[in-house]
Amino acid sequence: MNCLPSYSGARISGCWTLRSDGGGGGEGSLDRLLPVVTTGLSPRKRTTSQCKSEPPLLRTSKRTIYTAGRPPWYNEHGAQSKEAFAIGLCGGSASGKTTVARKIIEALDVPWVVLLSMDSFYKVLSPDQQTMAASNDYNFDHPDAFDFDLLSHTLRKLKQGKSVKIPVYDFTTHGRQKEWKTVYGASVIIFEGIMAFADKKLLQLLDMKIFVDTDSDIRLVRRLRRDITDRGRDIEGVIKQYNKFVKPAFEQYIEPTMRLADIVVPRGGGNMVAIDLIVQHVHSQLEERELSVRAALASAHQAQPLPQTLSVLDSTPQVKGMHTIIRNKETSRDEFIFYSKRLMRLLIERALSFLPSQVHLVQTPQGEDYEGRTFDGRRITGVSILRAGETMEPALRAVCKDVRIGKILIQTNQDTGEPELHYLRLPKEISEDHVILMDCTVSTGAAAMMAVRVLLDHDVQENKILLVSLLMAEMGVHSVAYAFPQVKIITTAVDKKVNDLFHIIPGIGNFGDRYFGTDAPPDWSDEEMDEPSY
Repeated sequence: MNCLPSYSGARISGCWTLRSDGGGGGEGSLDRLLPVVTTGLSPRKRTTSQCKSEPPLLRTSKRTIYTAGRPPWYNEHGAQSKEAFAIGLCGGSASGKTTVARKIIEALDVPWVVLLSMDSFYKVLSPDQQTMAASNDYNFDHPDAFDFDLLSHTLRKLKQGKSVKIPVYDFTTHGRQKEWKTVYGASVIIFEGIMAFADKKLLQLLDMKIFVDTDSDIRLVRRLRRDITDRGRDIEGVIKQYNKFVKPAFEQYIEPTMRLADIVVPRGGGNMVAIDLIVQHVHSQLEERELSVRAALASAHQAQPLPQTLSVLDSTPQVKGMHTIIRNKETSRDEFIFYSKRLMRLLIERALSFLPSQVHLVQTPQGEDYEGRTFDGRRITGVSILRAGETMEPALRAVCKDVRIGKILIQTNQDTGEPELHYLRLPKEISEDHVILMDCTVSTGAAAMMAVRVLLDHDVQENKILLVSLLMAEMGVHSVAYAFPQVKIITTAVDKKVNDLFHIIPGIGNFGDRYFGTDAPPDWSDEEMDEPSY
């Protein structure tokens, strides 16, 4: 476990406390839930905050839009190299855990942070328990009220970079809503709840544990305000529940877990000194998790023969002629679009021939049997890598009736040269589908690898992914095939070289700019450079 420097028993500047003395009371009531606590936290170097003057996000009245992308969370083998960094926030009811979490997120100034609330994981109540809850006689502040199995499963999948579904709990009806929320892409996970430290499996998943210590009178006032205003409770019911369940649970189950915390934060969200120290440590952990995927791709497995998973359209005079037109820098935009579309249609038809099929017997209008074939799968879904990949969607729709389409936006970070995930919208229940992943050009394969990794994180099976591209470089083919050997790769041509600027040689130019009539920046790359088109 990664921890902050240990100053046993010390209070620094009167603002924050690091706990490693194993102190705390009420151990008997926690024996079945808590592991043995080890003492002595290994020191780490102090780092400075890396917050920029302008945060990489835009806030609207309804949502926050990140303008910075998620860097690679996997290595050149396509596997996740390090898990997401998980922070556990524990404290009594209305202690300010959510406020501290939000202050940490704002100060971190990095995208792809997930806030996971324990309140979403209350168990589904039986009819008798519903009746008790309506009269404030059900104990929501006991460990048995939470679905720890689902919670630990969800947190583990998030740490592994997987897409998860989070239940939405309705505090007015004391039940889960029908629609669950999908969460994906966490570099940092902040998990907060009154029982955040009250389960062995959960504790093992936390990289940093923070206890928010707030005076009991302040917590009671906050709880009264919240439950009356936000949850429609009456004051008598709130006080009854507090005295009967909340206060005893804090003393028996929550306060003793303070001894497990790496950091104790007095006064909650107003304690910016403690929050700044937490942010510095998280930044240092994120630095250790940084990867350089593109450099590894440029030097790996490039002298190998082309893989068997690659299928290239036959270079017929027609295909060669269309390539001659679209590769010619003098070709007009209208002709470029026309012949690109012709190639796309041929490419999609070729890709569909690799889908599984089964024998299907039909009767012709003449009353004779015909032994044909039909698709042997659940559904076909297309996913385009924006912007250029979006141009292939009409060809897919033309041959696959009612096909569902998803979109992924990946761009190159101009400072690091690494691809970054900025946006994705995938159809629901995609895990059993055969997915046609579309991008017009693939040079190093960095963007295609990221897109495949996103699909795998959403439980799409690797052998059900078909990557289709008008033009690929040998480097990109090797990169994708090496990382994901079960992905089928289909293209109309493969060029041998990629230059120092990651341009395919001889290549086709910036496909998106030539297709949409926009100007390419001077340092454009054949992939990941397109802006979204709306």
